[in-house]
Amino acid sequence: MPVAVSPLIRLAGTVGDHECGDGLVPLVVWRVLETVPDPRRARGRRHGLATVLAVALGAVLAGARSLSAIADWAGDLPAWSWRRWRIARCSPSLSTIRRVLMAVDADVLDAVLHAWLAAVEPAPSAPREAGGAGLRAVAVDGKTARGGLRADGTRVQLFSMVAHATGMPLGQVEIVKGDEVGAFATALDRLDLHGLVVTGDALHTQRAHAHYLHRHGGHYFFLAKANQPTLYARLEALPWSRVPQAHLEQGKGHGRRETRTLQVISALRPRLPFPHARQAVRIVRERVEVATGVYEREVVYAITDLRDDVAGPAVLARLARGHWAIENKIHYVRDVTFAEDASRIRTGNAPRVMATLRNIAIGLARAAGQPNIAAATRHCANRIDNVITILDQPARKTVTA
Repeated sequence: MPVAVSPLIRLAGTVGDHECGDGLVPLVVWRVLETVPDPRRARGRRHGLATVLAVALGAVLAGARSLSAIADWAGDLPAWSWRRWRIARCSPSLSTIRRVLMAVDADVLDAVLHAWLAAVEPAPSAPREAGGAGLRAVAVDGKTARGGLRADGTRVQLFSMVAHATGMPLGQVEIVKGDEVGAFATALDRLDLHGLVVTGDALHTQRAHAHYLHRHGGHYFFLAKANQPTLYARLEALPWSRVPQAHLEQGKGHGRRETRTLQVISALRPRLPFPHARQAVRIVRERVEVATGVYEREVVYAITDLRDDVAGPAVLARLARGHWAIENKIHYVRDVTFAEDASRIRTGNAPRVMATLRNIAIGLARAAGQPNIAAATRHCANRIDNVITILDQPARKTVTA
């Protein structure tokens, strides 16, 4: 997916084929991280910023969950690998790792690494796109790093973007003063929105978001709930009883049977008080617990500016289900595999930096063909050469401005 980046970040998409002064090619990720400004004073530096950050990313990829674990992993690096990391005499210490992660610019680091990840990511085949119709879809949502605290005692909150088709993270920004709605445009400004479908939960069903996407050539698929009472009431009042079922999905898993039916009403621009709306969607989810027989029924409404000739019922159903990629493929993995919610890293920028490193570790493992992230971390924990191979992935496509 093309990413809008500065010239500084664009370098990340083309590095990896240059030798250093000693004739040995460093890790690709080292060359990427070399573009990040070093906040430390030059006097007394023993390790370059890129070396410390690359070692921290390698440790997280190998399953490290704390700064102490990163330092332990760094201390166990074999001497034969030092020159690839640009380590001269000894591995970075715990105090060095802590100082760097606290002080480095978290926004620049996140943008640089996610731009590189977008260049490393294999392009999905057409059938894996939203409905196979050539639509690119991105899910957006906020997440609280429960263990991370700001100086004023509030929790660190991040607003993330994830590609539907591949489950690859596309970047995240910090939510300021709990304003997740305000983080929407800040995060999406990093992406080329032309032709992109952004899916969001009811919190982001905002008129300003619809106008923002329309101005930048993007599209929306938003859920609608009571936070937009007028819109929700109008959606409920549509003549759904006279609308035929357009799509049906049935499945079984996690100890329950689930049936999802979808109805669509098109040509809504004169009817609904929401900018550029073209289709309204009603999804009925019915679940039966196999063991207990307990029955649940949920009705969900959504709205989109996509035309029915571009996004038919099957595509809309995939967009609705694909939105949960951000929870299932990123947030859940960070909480379970990397224990992000239990992390006690709190000082400075370290909580945000660690969240970025976890995102990149997940994305790199998937780009390397290892969809099971827990298994990937176990393999990397036992084999330093696996870590080096993953961090040495070259860019497969251009990062465009």
